[in-house]
Amino acid sequence: MLIRVCMAKIHRATVTEADLNYVGSITMDEALLEASGIKPFQYVNITNVANGTFWQTYVMAGKPGQGDICLNGPPARHFQPGDKINVLAEAWLEPSEIDDLDPVIVFVDDKNRITDVKHHKVV
Repeated sequence: MLIRVCMAKIHRATVTEADLNYVGSITMDEALLEASGIKPFQYVNITNVANGTFWQTYVMAGKPGQGDICLNGPPARHFQPGDKINVLAEAWLEPSEIDDLDPVIVFVDDKNRITDVKHHKVV
């Protein structure tokens, strides 16, 4: 049996672009991916702080250091530039692996520059 867990969170990032005509996904600054441990093509959950929208899609790496957070395809209807979002990456673990889980939270400023990284090891 596998259990679904949160392995990483990017907290209160700012949407910089919404591209309705793109195939679909979220493009994120590669520096954010590296800090959080999120991998390209990994599925993430995105919550919009402004309107409560919840969306799931896969990640594409953007240029590092640019601060880009772009919602591509259908989510561009629900996420607009300037919206604050939380990005939650999940993993599937065996219950016996839970003690090794060390979730990461990446905090950013209004330009999506990393201000802090915290680890929340399971106690």
